[in-house]
Amino acid sequence: MISQLGRYEVLSELGQGAMGVVYKAMDPLIDRIVAIKTINLGLAQEEKEEYEGRFYQEAKAAGRLNHPNIVTIYDVGKSAEIAYIAMEFLQGRELRDVLREHDGLLPVDQVLDMVAQVASGLAYAHEHGIVHRDIKPSNIMLIRDGHVKITDFGIARMASSAVRTQTGMVLGSPKYMSPEQVLGKVIDQRSDIFSLGVMLYEMLTGEAPFVGDNVNSIMFQTLNLVPAAPGTLNSKVPDMLNFIVAKALAKERDDRYQNAKDFAADLRACREILPRSTQPIDTTPPVREKKKLDAIHVTARSEAEDAAENSVGTLGLSLAFDSSEATLRLAALTSNPDDVDELAKTLKMPSAKAGKQGAVRMPPARPRSATPPAASSSKVLILLLVMLFLMFVLYVY
Repeated sequence: MISQLGRYEVLSELGQGAMGVVYKAMDPLIDRIVAIKTINLGLAQEEKEEYEGRFYQEAKAAGRLNHPNIVTIYDVGKSAEIAYIAMEFLQGRELRDVLREHDGLLPVDQVLDMVAQVASGLAYAHEHGIVHRDIKPSNIMLIRDGHVKITDFGIARMASSAVRTQTGMVLGSPKYMSPEQVLGKVIDQRSDIFSLGVMLYEMLTGEAPFVGDNVNSIMFQTLNLVPAAPGTLNSKVPDMLNFIVAKALAKERDDRYQNAKDFAADLRACREILPRSTQPIDTTPPVREKKKLDAIHVTARSEAEDAAENSVGTLGLSLAFDSSEATLRLAALTSNPDDVDELAKTLKMPSAKAGKQGAVRMPPARPRSATPPAASSSKVLILLLVMLFLMFVLYVY
């Protein structure tokens, strides 16, 4: 893990973002904890220009916004081949994780309160000419007292941006895409309203309105299917809310809410007629001990995988176990002498032919048909891999 990005002192790794790693860091100038989103620019020139352009586009988009429901951007910079954005460090949880914990269903009044906050943040962004384009639960953070913040304006569109999303280029998450996104049409604020309607439907019913075995199936349903009213799947959803969802999910843009402010107002009006739930949502980030690796960071691991890793980690190879010698002995049982000599050279060990003291003694090899010289090297390599695998299986079991 890197230790420094510009003036920021990296403290730990928070996770993997869409285009890079997210770190927790300290700004020594004002003694403030920040979150730093990075993108590795060690790419081909064409890819580098595209990703770097989109990365700075996010900084410009979100940096212009100052709203209680949008994450605050502090700084942007570049260190060697890593570009980064320093932003507000949020102590909370992704909405995606909260939904998983509650099997997709939360109290209706709390759902309305959260989605109304998202709609308010989007209304502010839209008024400043910015469309998010990727509204979904993983881009919504729940923090203290039911407060929510929109994150990741990574594919936001700005009229003044030099990196433009062109007609015919599809960006976003398929399950939450608007029909115009699916068709690659020009996008405006009403696309965000549709995506937020999809998220609202999922939060009310525990099911996505458009599902399929593959992306094409989901996109077909987005264009053609009218989902069942949320109230048919959740009896606690009032009729008024069924109409609100239907309006947000209208296929034609002119039939939807024309601005997010009206959407938020209707959600709050509906919330006022509902009884208030008393159980607050736990937004405390789970404490997980992470094993830091120098080059590889493994994320999204299940508990079973973690348990398996821990159990294997308690095993250790005996200091008396010589894997090279064992490999060579196993090879002698199944290979001709030429293959064994080739393998011995690869392992930098004396072969049976060498006749020197300390050579590994090989049992007589079984007669085999001659192998063409051209296939010998590849065969030895395959044999080596097979032997190493067999040794590992024998050792573990």
